[in-house]
Amino acid sequence: MSRSIDRILGRMMFAAALVAALPVAAAELSVADKVDLLVAAYPASLLKSEGGYVRFRDGGSLPIDDGKSKDHAGKLASGDIEDSLAQIYPAGPCATTPDVNFDPGRIRSDALMMQLYGTSAREVEASLVDVDWFGKTLRVTKRQGAAAALEKVRDELKGMPELKVFLAPSAGTFNWRKVAGAANMSVHSFGAAIDINTSYADYWIWSGGKPGRVPRYKNRYPMKIVDAFERHGFIWGGRWYHYDTMHFEYRPELLTIARVAGGDACR
Repeated sequence: MSRSIDRILGRMMFAAALVAALPVAAAELSVADKVDLLVAAYPASLLKSEGGYVRFRDGGSLPIDDGKSKDHAGKLASGDIEDSLAQIYPAGPCATTPDVNFDPGRIRSDALMMQLYGTSAREVEASLVDVDWFGKTLRVTKRQGAAAALEKVRDELKGMPELKVFLAPSAGTFNWRKVAGAANMSVHSFGAAIDINTSYADYWIWSGGKPGRVPRYKNRYPMKIVDAFERHGFIWGGRWYHYDTMHFEYRPELLTIARVAGGDACR
């Protein structure tokens, strides 16, 4: 993983010096650069990018671009790998106010997620392990290091006991289902997402929002929580225009891309 990141960083050093003062995503990454970082984030399952495809260690492959032109709704419903990496996630201990339809990470390739975690509820369940979450046992996938990463988040947050009220009880992890009102699979289906205490949550559908027309919300979760999750590979639904503030999902490729591309929430 480090070789891929170092290679891309080396190519970008000169450009980064020129754009250091510019806003989020100033250092533009090519699709090929992003796919290299995707492959590096999941070494147990992904082998390489070659000829417009991501090659899997089991011998299969998946096209990076399906060749279809899609609007935002189309990308959400049936995104390909290129679609899933298009928007740069802004990481860091600062809140953000997303523009309309800025949903980095909410667009996913179901085919890729199934390759990483399993194609059915039974297959995903076979890789679930118990994770203690502030006194409650949660089932999380061990694939791709997701459970181990969540344990690191927990251990870090245990050092800040004043935050427990926001974290527990958890509203759940594994649940094989589609996103509410949508055609694509939820990351909860793959055991790679967690919802924290809903008492402090804001969700765009609960607010009466419609796709592309969502009321603003005022965040009620301390950004220390968001920062801890992000530093261990989880993105936050509060960064999305179509927000889901209780929701965190394991997407380490997006955090690495953010670091390389300058996706800084505090800039």
